[in-house]
Amino acid sequence: MLRTRNEEASLEDCPRIFPGFLDLFGPCLASPSHAGLYETVGRERDIVMFTVEERDRVRNRLVQMSHADPRLVAGALVGSTAGGQGDRWSDLDLTFGLADGAAVDDVLGDWTVRLANEFQAVHIFDLPHLSTIYRVFLLPNNLQVDLSFTPGNKFLAKGLKYDLLFGNALERDPAKPASAEQTFGLAVVYLLHAHACIARGRMWEAEYCISAARDQALMLACLHRSLKTSYGRGFDDLPREILQPVTGALVGSLEKTELIQALGRSVEVLLQNSQDVSGLAGRLGPQLRELKSYQ
Repeated sequence: MLRTRNEEASLEDCPRIFPGFLDLFGPCLASPSHAGLYETVGRERDIVMFTVEERDRVRNRLVQMSHADPRLVAGALVGSTAGGQGDRWSDLDLTFGLADGAAVDDVLGDWTVRLANEFQAVHIFDLPHLSTIYRVFLLPNNLQVDLSFTPGNKFLAKGLKYDLLFGNALERDPAKPASAEQTFGLAVVYLLHAHACIARGRMWEAEYCISAARDQALMLACLHRSLKTSYGRGFDDLPREILQPVTGALVGSLEKTELIQALGRSVEVLLQNSQDVSGLAGRLGPQLRELKSYQ
């Protein structure tokens, strides 16, 4: 923790949590307008991808900004870079707890203006989740910055990896993941719809549904092994013997025969990874396999 809330933060605080802060960032802060920061982070329009050093500079500036905002009672670095992890391609995620009486719309508006002015950041979209609002930005050097704000000081979900910046690490219960039954059921619906789309000649929609069913099957495999299920984050951690048959469920073209083959393989992949819903899979398996047959 850098400082408790209501204490004025200074540049000297930052090296305690982010070593090298002054070396990377101090020169940019010499100007009250911090104009040097953007010159360093987005100095050329043809920069394709940010560097680790540029990401560090943006992170450290956002940390300083959060300390200066009295509407924030707690903050943490989350996402792939928390705990000193991440890699060359990791984006930047910061989350904050809002003080009582602080209006989230006002906070979001003020931070959006500041990021636009200091970093030329573009606000892409918002993602509400429970009581938290995620606002996603993109900088000119393609650095994605995700800022999230939650009313109160219970702004961290249990089990979340984080580096506390200030305030108290009070955790809330995380949202429950989708059940195996729901995941299996969604896969079945996608398979049925894919079958209908092929028959209707709607090949792009069929491809979408086959791919979605395949992903649900992989999510089932992840659930069975307590791996991450969201956004495919656990897929690469599955055993090779699980992943190898799945390649046959990839749609190679929009030809009808190719789509039918991928549909049939997706059915098999789903049934092979339905250990946690074996009763349901046993009842529906025979009729799902019939989807490979067309009149």
